[in-house]
Amino acid sequence: MNNLTQINPATGETIEIVPEMNADEINAAVERARSASHDWMNTPLHERLGHMKRLREYISDHVEEIANNLAAYTGKVYTEAVLLEIFPVVDLLDYYEKNASKILSSQKVKTPIVFFGNHSYLEYKPMGVVAVIAPWNFPFLLSVSPVLSALIAGNCVLLKPSEITPMAGVLIEKMFQAIGLPDGVFQVVHGGREAGRLLTESRPDKIFFTGSVATGRKIMAAAAEHLIPVELELGGKDPLIVFADADLERAANGAVWGAFANAGQVCMSVERVYVEASVYDKFLSLVKAKTTAMRRGVDYGSMTFPPQMEIVQEHLRDAVERGAQIVCGGQPAGDGTLYFEPTVVTGVDHSMKLMMDETFGPVLPIMTFQSEEEATRLANATIYGLNASVFTRDLDKAKRVTRQLVSGNVCINEVVTSVANPHLPFGGVKQSGMGRYHGPNGLHTFSHQTSVMASPGKKPREISWHPYTPKREEAIGALTRLFYGRSRTEALKSWRAILSEFLGTYRR
Repeated sequence: MNNLTQINPATGETIEIVPEMNADEINAAVERARSASHDWMNTPLHERLGHMKRLREYISDHVEEIANNLAAYTGKVYTEAVLLEIFPVVDLLDYYEKNASKILSSQKVKTPIVFFGNHSYLEYKPMGVVAVIAPWNFPFLLSVSPVLSALIAGNCVLLKPSEITPMAGVLIEKMFQAIGLPDGVFQVVHGGREAGRLLTESRPDKIFFTGSVATGRKIMAAAAEHLIPVELELGGKDPLIVFADADLERAANGAVWGAFANAGQVCMSVERVYVEASVYDKFLSLVKAKTTAMRRGVDYGSMTFPPQMEIVQEHLRDAVERGAQIVCGGQPAGDGTLYFEPTVVTGVDHSMKLMMDETFGPVLPIMTFQSEEEATRLANATIYGLNASVFTRDLDKAKRVTRQLVSGNVCINEVVTSVANPHLPFGGVKQSGMGRYHGPNGLHTFSHQTSVMASPGKKPREISWHPYTPKREEAIGALTRLFYGRSRTEALKSWRAILSEFLGTYRR
């Protein structure tokens, strides 16, 4: 059995060793989940929500403890542990406590007049056992949010946390144990890639994965072998567009926070800035001043994963070799920690990795544009489509640009925070993933949707059933022309045939 080592990336110290589960233990966990599934999906919604209420209260009662632990496990500063990891979770819990009953209730839909007497509705049913495979950058938020959504929808859940932050999985396991869920309803699978592979091959009823595009492809390919539905929340290369009429102070503050929060290790980080040429110098001056004023360990934390720092350095090397200039930052701490200076880069273009590949680190590249059309074209010139931001005082222009951006999410005079609105569905397009969660989608994505059309059953047959007769053909043709044709007056001439066939459905 291998062990997983939890390091504090801000100090380089080892915190704890977590045993990795073997194949037998993982298979046993899957069987426990399947055994618990029937009872949990038939547990009344108000009882499931009662467990979630206790979860919300537990988190609220232990904010400081959870935040301090998350800061140690990831290197993020305490404020960001609360603001970006914990607060969105309790807000989402509160949202579902208030709205889940309506979201999961039967939804009446209209029935065409040709099916007169019938009524139609949608039912939402639990899927069964859901596997959630979570990342290391937000090991609490991006684990607990999909887990709680799947549980509320009536599913049992197997969570595999990232092997980079294994103690976050232990923390989450302890938290769910404290709220008294029935045995097998929620379990944590501790392990690395092999555990993820075994979990995927165990044929869960759905896989929810957050992580890299490369790993997402592998999971999707494995799931395809058994036609397991998959939701993928993947990476981004999110643009921020600053027009000349924008509030430049706000735009600069937004760019700096959006680029350097969580050391830039956010799938929705601002990874590219396009600023209108006429205000470029002023905007750059503001960004540089704000970036150099940031305090290590207070305003910005360390990176979390050593190989990710290597990617950041490689992107910077490539950019400089191609003519870019580092305005400030650009260096790792070099003291055995994973701190990396917040970095601003100019003179960039789309030939550079820094502008095309996901950097996932504290780097803010800035280039100029001349027109609205050019800004939109540059922003869309990416394989990703997770988030984008538009800064302008002209809201009509902002909405116009928003309609042209190929992105799952857009912020206007804002950055990143749309993901924290529990009412809004969240997800990407292009290679940023597929599927949506949060809002009503967050429960529906973990539900089977059943479309129901119900007849009172008082007639022995319907007009569309056998036997087919010439009169029936005439009536159906007349109905088609009457409801959908251009000459409805002509169709009315066949009203006797229509009425005769309709009344005939009542004859036994």
